[in-house]
Amino acid sequence: MAASGMNHFTVLTDDVEGTVRFYGELLGLVAGPRPDFAFPGAWLYVGANPILHIIGGRPKPELKPGVIDHIAFSGDDLAGTLAALKAHNVEHTCRRQVDSGVWQVFFFDPNGAKVEVDFASGEQPGA
Repeated sequence: MAASGMNHFTVLTDDVEGTVRFYGELLGLVAGPRPDFAFPGAWLYVGANPILHIIGGRPKPELKPGVIDHIAFSGDDLAGTLAALKAHNVEHTCRRQVDSGVWQVFFFDPNGAKVEVDFASGEQPGA
């Protein structure tokens, strides 16, 4: 048996609504159907795919990084994304990958999860 793709990432939080809002406003993820689990949370979608699971009810001290360094998304509208990060006062780094020219934008979500969004080499970061 071999993996055929990535299914989803999970982020732990002490603020489900704030985390849903953060990913919705900055990455356009949309809250959608989620099984009736016995704990708070949300599933965030791109189209029909629930790619980010949010699990709530965790105290702040439990929200710490583990062995996984970051979660990465493919994106479009580099200039718009950079503008949204700036408008929300989210510190970020934008750099161009050597050889491929892919743009990589890195930032942290409100829970301390490191997020990467990759953009096509033909995009421009804007003014």
